[in-house]
Amino acid sequence: MIRFSTPLVALTLAFAAPALAQTPPTRDPAQIQAGTYAVDPAHTQVGWRVSHMGFSNYSGGFSDVSGTLDLQPKNPSASSLKISVPVASVATTSAKLTDELKGAQWLDAAQFPQMAFVSTKVTPEGKDKAKVTGDLTLHGVTKPVTLNVTLVGAGTNPLSKKVTVGFEVTGTLKRSDFGVKTYVPLIGDDLHLTIAGAFERQE
Repeated sequence: MIRFSTPLVALTLAFAAPALAQTPPTRDPAQIQAGTYAVDPAHTQVGWRVSHMGFSNYSGGFSDVSGTLDLQPKNPSASSLKISVPVASVATTSAKLTDELKGAQWLDAAQFPQMAFVSTKVTPEGKDKAKVTGDLTLHGVTKPVTLNVTLVGAGTNPLSKKVTVGFEVTGTLKRSDFGVKTYVPLIGDDLHLTIAGAFERQE
């Protein structure tokens, strides 16, 4: 006979068991529900990396992402995406640097509070990958950017019970193209993006 040391342990296992029995996420587009999905901000991360004087690759990120995805798994090229990111959400491991990045010398969050991406073209590359081209607005400048998108998985979230789909997104842009030219080329011009995107289907 198994005895639990505390009621909390018993309760934890009772809740964990049904979750473990859930159907695992799929990467098969034929099994993914079409429809309008909203960003799950708690599980979406926008990461960036830039060369710091050639000595290190320095990383940071943005949070509080919002937006919608019109997902058409059987016809991916008909899908579309709109994303908005508050510039003031930029964060690094240095409080001083984080404050500097929000300032007028860099991203100028006060004058340009939102960064936005609106897709204009989705080009499938196999059943679980695509190139998504769209207009990126940053620092008051709008330019086309192409992102590489890989499907991570889709299905019903065992905790929230919401139909969820997730993607990994990568891409590179030149910050000077958007008017963020401080310390170029001492601080790298190439800004490498890595995005973990989670979306929940809207009923």
